[in-house]
Order: sequence, then C-alpha cells, then structure tokens
Amino acid sequence: MKILLIGEYSNLHWTLSEALRQLGHDVTVVSDGCGWMDNRRDIDLTLKDSTLKSRLAYRARLLEILSRLRGYDVVQVISPVFLRMGLSEVRRVFKYLKRNNGSIFLGAFGTDYYYTKTCLEGAFRYSDFGAPRNGVFESLEDNTLWNESPLKEHNIYIAEECNGIIACLYEYYRSYSPVFGEKAAYVPLPINTDAITPSAVYDGKVRFFIGIQKHKARLKGSDIMLEALRKVADAYPATTELHVAESVPYHEYSRMMRGCNLLIDQLYSYTPGMNALQGMASGMAVAGGGEEEMYALLGETENKPVINVVPDNDELFRIFTDIARHPETLQERGNASRLFVEKHHDYKKVAEKYLAFWNSKI
Repeated sequence: MKILLIGEYSNLHWTLSEALRQLGHDVTVVSDGCGWMDNRRDIDLTLKDSTLKSRLAYRARLLEILSRLRGYDVVQVISPVFLRMGLSEVRRVFKYLKRNNGSIFLGAFGTDYYYTKTCLEGAFRYSDFGAPRNGVFESLEDNTLWNESPLKEHNIYIAEECNGIIACLYEYYRSYSPVFGEKAAYVPLPINTDAITPSAVYDGKVRFFIGIQKHKARLKGSDIMLEALRKVADAYPATTELHVAESVPYHEYSRMMRGCNLLIDQLYSYTPGMNALQGMASGMAVAGGGEEEMYALLGETENKPVINVVPDNDELFRIFTDIARHPETLQERGNASRLFVEKHHDYKKVAEKYLAFWNSKI
C-alpha cells in the first residue's frame, strides 16, 4: 500500500511510518517536524516565521511538492488544520488530495472543534479547559476559537468529507464517536519499542523528569506540576532530583530523560501522551493521565501502571511527597510501564490497527 502522512504531532506520524515500512508499505511523511521538536520527515514543509517572505516561501514550497502528493492509496492528515495557511487554502489542498488519491483520513490527535465542544458540554470531569467553576468550564488558552466560525465549520467539513477518523486518546474518541459512529475509531499511539531500551535508574533516589513546552505550559498543566515538584524537591533533597527539559528538540529530550525514573506528563489528560509512553517504554514510572476510562477502552483490567494525577494542588503535592518518601515503590511501576507499552502501544501492533481501519474504509 502507498501511504501519505501529512503533518506531525510529537513524532506520531514518523513513528507510524517506521512500522508501516517494516510491514512492507511505501510511506511518505510530509511535515514541519512539529516545530522545535524537529521530528524526522521525508519531505520538509516548514513555515520559518510569520513574515510575509516566509509565508510566500511556504506557499511556493507547497506548490513545488503538490504534484508529488498524488496516487496514494491512503492519505492521513494530522488535524483539520494540517497546513500553516488560511482555512480556505487548507480546504483547497484537502479537496486536491481527495481528488487525486484513494482515501483520505482525519487524525483526531489534538484540540479541535469536536473535542472543544465535548469539553464545554461537561462530558469530562476535567480537561485542558480546566476543572469547572460553578459548573462552567473556562478555557486556559484560546481553544474556544474552535467553537466559533470559521474554525468550527472547517472542522465539520473535513470530518464529514473524509473517509474515516482515527482518535489517539480516549478523550478524542469520546468526542467523535457519538457523532460519527463507526466512521471514527480509536487506535493507540505508536511507540517504537525496538529503538527504546529501558534506561531508568532505580537506586533509592527519585529523579523527577518534566518536559515543558514553553507556549503550552498552562495548557498542559506543567506550570502547576512544576511548582509542586519544586516544593517537594526542596523538602526532600536527599531522596529527590528534579530534571526539567524546556522546549528542546526530540533527540535532546530523549537524551535528557535517560537515567530518570519518574516522568511527569499532562495534568488534564485521561490518557498518557507520546512523551509519557516514551518514558514508559524506557522503564520509567509515569505520573499523568491514567483514568479508568482509558484502561477500559484498551480492555486492560490488570496492568494499570500510571500514577493518575488530577488538577488539585493539594492532591498533587501529596502524591509527589508520597513518592519522595517511598522511592522504592517506583521500580515495580517502571517495569509494569514497559510491559504496558509493549502490549498496547508497540508501533507495529498499532500500524496493523491503522491498516485494518484504513482497509475497512477504502
């Protein structure tokens, strides 16, 4: 099968492409590397900055490669806004891709209209819109724009016109499946377990590791968690170390993570994301999204290794303090984390799920 993957979030498409190639498929990844993460790609399409010169260069580059984006059996776009340009232009490219290829699929891999709508309707106990105050959710960023024109109409159009929708987290699947039924599927995030050797060190000291995306600290809750971690690290200097990676490329992030044994993931998620799963594959324990809804969707009833966190400052401090007092509890979770990723997120197993869904919609 000939497959085109457009756009990137946290190495998802590149990792998927590695597995698909091993399974004998011809795959091309077109992306900007997810910005500063600098994830690998086959065809680079990067908007350097917001200046007119850069925007014109971006459009020229897109026109240059468009003729090469034809004749694929499957095209998957990373989100409804899969290019760094105006919505009308994105829609024209979407129509071109649909007209000149076999089937086209939408990735429900991040914040969009359907997720925003579901959050604002109160379907989740908490989300990256924050916990409800007096029954009303307040956006931490400008994500409510997805609930307004023209983003709302654009997302609806792409979702209705594509052949299928794949969600990578429980939250995103919960947002799309009530509307689209079997047109939407949940497929776990892919992790290249072949390339990740367990590197966590357990020697009686808790080595907290937290990655900060500079412009998404509030959105991910990392600002709140970092504050709690600093208090705990100051209170227990003999048993803890705090390692912070702020807006570094993917390869540097991976290097800095080695030797740490507890990765701190997203605060408002029900489900571990790519960074958390990478840490789990490295044999690290993880504190982040580990709600029962996620395990139920996976069909997992026994191995539940994620230390679940919720947006409550006192509860966060209690959880991290308990870990600092009992570092001996981490290794068992770290071992279970690796087994969890091998079972549910191994990139070749995940790729086979993608292929099965794509083929069912072709």
